[in-house]
Amino acid sequence: MLALCVCWGFQQIAIKLVADDIAPIMQIGLRSTFAALVLAVVVWRAEKQRAFTDGTLVPGLIVGLLFAGEFLFVAQGLVYTTASHMSVFLYTAPIFAALGLHWLLPEERLKPLQWVGVALAFCGIAVAFLVKGGQPLAHDGARNMLLGDAMGLLAGLLWGATTVAIRKTSLSEAAPAKTLFYQMAVASVGLLAFAAATDHQGIRYTPAAMLSVAFQSVVVALTSYLVWFWLLRRYLASRLSILSFMTPLFGVSFGVLILDEPLDAGFVIGAVMVLAGITLVSGAEMVRERLRKRQAQRGSPHG
Repeated sequence: MLALCVCWGFQQIAIKLVADDIAPIMQIGLRSTFAALVLAVVVWRAEKQRAFTDGTLVPGLIVGLLFAGEFLFVAQGLVYTTASHMSVFLYTAPIFAALGLHWLLPEERLKPLQWVGVALAFCGIAVAFLVKGGQPLAHDGARNMLLGDAMGLLAGLLWGATTVAIRKTSLSEAAPAKTLFYQMAVASVGLLAFAAATDHQGIRYTPAAMLSVAFQSVVVALTSYLVWFWLLRRYLASRLSILSFMTPLFGVSFGVLILDEPLDAGFVIGAVMVLAGITLVSGAEMVRERLRKRQAQRGSPHG
């Protein structure tokens, strides 16, 4: 799990490092294409003619569009904001997923402690948005960063919506490889088309660019997501979600150490509030379990 968090924390850095050689939108389109081709073979070998006649095609296309939109905002947002900021705003997804599931699934109703977490996270977003290193919002640099941050937040919203869509449709019973195939296939077509339409399809074949795209394709887009789905089937999702909060921390650390990105006090305070809020939302059940165990131990004659 730690390796996954490091991998996901580094992916924004990998994109930003070679943005002058390959536009971010093109990088994500290429990695999605590679993953989609591999997954198509996996799904076809496993299901043959049943692959797309099991009722998952329409929800799969919907989830694919949400996924493509998410990474469109990630790619475009990285043009305007730092990888550190993107790492934090993208991982607001659990907040949006929790709100969506609260309204749609009775068993997913938020508890009071979780509502505190939601409020804390949104307050943190406001702080991180409005305080830009002391620069007034009228300043061009602050406006650009605000635009990039907003795109990161929209990406997090779409990621959360993707989670809700998977839970509410037949994809909840589908094989992980199939769900991931729908996401990668639609993202591949959509993002490469967008890159071509906006004249961002150019590639400078430098060693760094090729290494970055290879890392994103094989490690991030294919291996890491399949491992994540595998873990979700074997461990409590809430506990895995808690661990995945390390990803923004790695993302911010890599951004500062590798890209020399600046960190201002407002963003740091806001980011801490956001991560604390997400922890309360996703970890509330685990906290209650631990409290119940402690109370049981205190009440036990052997406690």
